[in-house]
Amino acid sequence: IMKTIVVDVRTADEFNLDGHAEGSVNYPLDKIEAYIDNLRQFDKVILVCRSGNRANIARSILLQSGISNIENQGAWQNVSIN
Repeated sequence: IMKTIVVDVRTADEFNLDGHAEGSVNYPLDKIEAYIDNLRQFDKVILVCRSGNRANIARSILLQSGISNIENQGAWQNVSIN
């Protein structure tokens, strides 16, 4: 079974006040490095934010850390796990 995590990299306020994808976790972009070891245990990391820009930055950081199966799905409303 493939373990997938949906990571919303918006701020905690955006995540809590503007809504978020069901089952997603909030790892704000400015703190993403603190979650790298946790993310290593997943087979697939799906990143979302408001538009996709911050998710793309987070993707670069994770790729540099050796995490490779990453998908930027852009806005959190787009989330689909498959």
